[in-house]
Amino acid sequence: MAFYVSTPIYYVNAAPHLGHAYSTIGADILARHMRQRGEEVFFLTGTDEHGEPVAQAAESEGVTPKELADRNARHFEDLMPRLDVTNDFFIRTSDSRHEAMVQEILQRVHDNGYVYAGTYEGWYCPRCADFKTETELEEGNRCPIHKIVLEREREDNWFFALSAFQEQLERLYAEQEDFVLPRMRFNEARSFIAQGLNDVSLSRARLTWGVRVPWDESQVFYVWFDALLNYVTALAFARPGEDLVSKFWPADYHVIGKDILKFHAVFWPALLLAAGYELPRHVFVHGFLLMEGEKMSKSLGNVLDPIEVVDRYGSDALRHYCFREVSFGQDGSVSTAGFEARYETELANDYGNLASRTLAMVSRYRDGIVPEADCDSALAVDFDGLAERFSEQLDRAELTAALDEVWQRVRRLNRYVEERAPWQLAKDPERSGELDVTLRSLTEGLRVLTVLLHPYLPQSAGRLLAALGRPDLDLRAARYGDSPGGARVGELEPLFPKR
Repeated sequence: MAFYVSTPIYYVNAAPHLGHAYSTIGADILARHMRQRGEEVFFLTGTDEHGEPVAQAAESEGVTPKELADRNARHFEDLMPRLDVTNDFFIRTSDSRHEAMVQEILQRVHDNGYVYAGTYEGWYCPRCADFKTETELEEGNRCPIHKIVLEREREDNWFFALSAFQEQLERLYAEQEDFVLPRMRFNEARSFIAQGLNDVSLSRARLTWGVRVPWDESQVFYVWFDALLNYVTALAFARPGEDLVSKFWPADYHVIGKDILKFHAVFWPALLLAAGYELPRHVFVHGFLLMEGEKMSKSLGNVLDPIEVVDRYGSDALRHYCFREVSFGQDGSVSTAGFEARYETELANDYGNLASRTLAMVSRYRDGIVPEADCDSALAVDFDGLAERFSEQLDRAELTAALDEVWQRVRRLNRYVEERAPWQLAKDPERSGELDVTLRSLTEGLRVLTVLLHPYLPQSAGRLLAALGRPDLDLRAARYGDSPGGARVGELEPLFPKR
């Protein structure tokens, strides 16, 4: 089986922040989980390098757009290993191979009769690279996201006949109710379509930084039509000499933020239909990470730097926080205080301390060998069907709910330690068998939970499974009681040392 997941591609007009990390880690969790299930995975991320926002940022710095793109794309690409992200390819839309394929695909859309010449007039936000409708504007003709005053623009260019796909998109949303997730975002996209689709500008006449329109060299494609095609174009050249389109398309999941819902849930499927491609299976739309009540944005200056967090606490701590603090799909507030609280109470105490205590007790009471005893049936009830429910939730990209399923069991194991009090059992030779069952059950429960946690905490999971003497990450191993006792445990430095 093949599984294809992507992130949005990120504008290179500024350096990456936590919002970018959030989308990317979310997609990585899905990719890692699917690999554990034996799927052949292709995971794509990258940078969106054309359009007015990049051109304006470059002009303000006194450099060319290409120089700015080269510099900032490197920041995004370098961020991936720092976050322990396992993307298979990093696409840059200034890549000549991407540009050639964009021209080829949009020429096909043109030849299929979905492009015509016209004049556009509307409210344009250069930071969003998007025209806003009257209903989207805030008081004073302001962009609802960037809060800047917009001006009306008028321009002769080429149009994409989006309205021609009104019925097909209505049918898509009637027949495939999980095309957009979560449900509130599905309803938002369907509502936009129900208002009636208007044709949209496909090109820009006054810009030079973009992909040239092959039938009109005086214009470049509107950046969104260039960017939306990257999910297909990357498959054509990600592996030299190999066309991956037939293997991985249609895509399984595209993870995006809610501010680009319209483009991915309405424009993109219409564009794919116009070009003759199958539609992706799911678009998952997450909310905003908010600081001081506003979306985290470099232009607003309210950002939490993911590199600073990783440098101090490690990538696993950041990955965990993102999907515990904010329910994936919803808006949610983040803060340094909230991060530190989660780190100490959940990672250092709940999980890290559980791991340290369990290994220490096996070493102290059983010379480092996990007893070959039966697992405690009292815990079996808590673990029954856990791996299946966990997988079902990740099939729906419910990353926060799946993590919570596991964390409930982390806390259950901590209660089990207190209930069984192994230090008391160890004092009574006649209760040696009870101690064996307790230690065997603790190590087995911890092993199962750590296999499931691997997509969220890859570094810590790898270290802990190795220390437990059971390094297998295969999801089929995540069943309580399936792994035999007898393994020798190793030493383990604290997974999440107190800061």
